[in-house]
Parts: sequence; C-alpha cells; structure tokens
Amino acid sequence: MNWKLIFTLLLSISFGNAAMSQPTPAASQTESVLILNGTAHLGTGDMLENAAIGLSNGKIDYVGFARSVDRARYDQVIEAKGQHIYPGFIAPNSTLGLQEIGAVRATRDDAEVGTYKPHVRSVIAFNTDSEVTPTVRTNGVLMGQITPRGGTVSGSSCIVHFDGWNWEDAALRTVDGIHLNWPSTHHRHRKDGTIDIRKRKTYDQQFREIQHFFEEAKAYAAQERRPATSPRDLRMEAMRGIFDGSLRLFVHAQDVRQITESVHFKRQMGIENLVIVGGYDAPLVADLLRENNVPVMLKRLHTLPRFAEDDVDLPYRLPKLLEDEGVLYCLQNAGDMEHMGTRNLPFYAGTAHAYGLTYEQAIKSITLSTARILGVDAFCGSLETGKDATLFISEGDALDMRTNYLTKAFIQGRSIDLDNRQRQLYRKYQTKYGAPILD
Repeated sequence: MNWKLIFTLLLSISFGNAAMSQPTPAASQTESVLILNGTAHLGTGDMLENAAIGLSNGKIDYVGFARSVDRARYDQVIEAKGQHIYPGFIAPNSTLGLQEIGAVRATRDDAEVGTYKPHVRSVIAFNTDSEVTPTVRTNGVLMGQITPRGGTVSGSSCIVHFDGWNWEDAALRTVDGIHLNWPSTHHRHRKDGTIDIRKRKTYDQQFREIQHFFEEAKAYAAQERRPATSPRDLRMEAMRGIFDGSLRLFVHAQDVRQITESVHFKRQMGIENLVIVGGYDAPLVADLLRENNVPVMLKRLHTLPRFAEDDVDLPYRLPKLLEDEGVLYCLQNAGDMEHMGTRNLPFYAGTAHAYGLTYEQAIKSITLSTARILGVDAFCGSLETGKDATLFISEGDALDMRTNYLTKAFIQGRSIDLDNRQRQLYRKYQTKYGAPILD
C-alpha cells in the first residue's frame, strides 16, 4: 500500500476543506472602538448624521454626534464617513442552524416526532458550524430566534447570536417561548369548477385537545414545584413559564378566526404574553390585537396573496397597515427554503419601506420591534448606551440588495469575519477565468 500517496491525498483534502471552512469565532473585545461620521440608524425610529458610536467591553458606551465625543477615550477609531451604521438585524421564527440542505434528511433537525412536545428544545440542536450562517451575517443579520417545527406544540425556541463555538456560546436565551400551531379552521372545497370555503370537520376536536392540554398544564403549574427527587412530567414542566409570564406563547395563525380564537384562548387561560406568528389577516382584527397587547410576526412579505380577490400587493402593504393601526409587529422569513433565505430579511424591510413605511420604521421592524416582541430589548435591538455592541457598517443602504455591502460588523463588541463560502467560491472562479475580483 502506498502510504505516502494516501497521506498526500488526505493532506490535500484537509487543506481544501480549510480553504472553504466556517469563519473562526471572534475573540472577545479587548480594545475600545469609536465609529465616526457615519449615518446611524438607531433602530428606535430615529437617525443621526455625522454620528459617533462608541464600543467598550462588548457594550455600546456612547451614542451621539461626532463633534461632541472625546476621541482620546478610545483605542481604535473607524472612519465611516458616507457609510451607514445599523443595529444587528434579528431573524425571528427561523430554522437557521437546524437544517443545512433541505433535500438531505440527515441534515434536517428542525422537527421531532410527536404532536405535543413543549419539552423539545431547539437550542441544543443549533449548529454553529453551519455554512449557511456566514452568508446571512454578510447581509447584516446577526441574531435570530431559532424555532422548531411540526406537531401541534412544536417545542421551545431560543435566541442566539451568530458567532459562537457552540450553542452554549451563542445562546442569549436558551428558552424564550413555546410554539403552538393553531389548527386550520376552514378549507377550500372544489366541486364542478367552483371553490367553496368550508369549515374543517376536525377543527372542533383539535381545539378541544389543545384546550385540554393547556388546562392540564395550567393545573400542573399551579402546584408547588416538586422536590428534585420526585418524578416530573417534562412536558408539563416545560409549560410552566407560559402561565407565570416568564415565557411567551407563539401561536402560528393566519386567518381572522384563528387569530380571534387565539386571543380569546389567551384570556381564557390567563396567558400573559402571546404573539401571533404569520398574521396575514391581522389588520382585519387590529383593534382586538391592540386592546389585548398581542404583537404580530408578519409572514414573509415576498409572497403571493392568499386569495385571488386580494390585491396583488397586499403582502407588501401589511406592515404599513399594522403601523397605522398601532399594532406592534416585526418581519420574519418562514416558508420554503427559509434557512438560506434568511439573508433576504433586510430586503423584506426594504419592500415594506417602498410600500408605505418610513425608512426608519422599516429598520425598526427588523431590529427594536423584533427585540421587544422577543423580550430582549433591554440588551439588544437598537443603538443605545448600555446595550450589546451588536451592529454593522454598510457602504450603502442595507435594505437595498444593490447597495448592501458590509465593511465591518460586531457581535457583542467582537469584530467578526464577514467572509463566507459563497464569497470564497466567487473568488476561486474569478481567478480561474482571469476576471477581476469584485469583492
């Protein structure tokens, strides 16, 4: 056996893989950084021109005008004149890191077997070595809510940032809420070339099952916590936070009746924090949502209307409709090929801007509004002093796919590598064919 040849081949494979590897997580921030003279979009709905943003020990310690800041306080100064500074965008209701290649079952870990599985935690399946994640960071999406799929109660989601050696490093909240897929109330019945909307025969039974499960969970939560040596019901233990307000209940619902019954269910069960995920018909019941303090994670904007009679641009106008009604909302990307499509989140906000939102409202819909809905706005979602230094600098408009080009990004003050496999392949084949490298 030619061991020298085998060793050479293995070495070549190793170097080839290294050239296409996941960027190494950044080291902790040791030097303070000052970003000067850029246009800062704060995420709060406000904007500062000729801004100064100071970062120290992983936190933002200064937000103001460049003319007022003491530059001597900082070890490093980044000149951002003509560029834009944004809080890191947040991708809610995402399967990023839970699946790699949709067509390969072995790379999908987003759904467990079962119908009621609140004890299933997405955080322990989150893959920090995914090759998809760096392509998302390149467009400014630096954080996400990682959410399981399937069943009636899918499990618990987590909130992570996208720069860590493992899920323990990445986790900001290991469990932030439980996800309930509200059953469909009606279906389309086709007969003789016509379509009727009819109530599903199984809906009432499914609703009773949900009600029974939550009543059991509420009764269990009302009991005092058992000693560690006593047997515990893991499903019921996972539901405790829904009733004491420490966790959110994310109800995936689209039409008017689903949304309306979800809100009534919230009041019936005494659930403090409920979020509608999807919410296509949310503007039709805006009063109900606003009065009950129920926010909405809007379905993917780049999609066709649900019904033929809807305006073709209705999905694009949903954020503006909720903004006018005073309902708290954010944007998300659930749907086909969603994990890799997470990179398009900024462009959904750009579409919302084109269809009625102001520019700063559009920024807010993927930053501070998302953080508020997820309950993490105390430490992220905007450029404010005391919050995590998770932000980026773009040469152009980050909501426009033609000009979004990040020059620098930080996660908790760490300067992260913005390279990814797609950029590496771009450079590789540009070199092969003798074309200029436009990176």
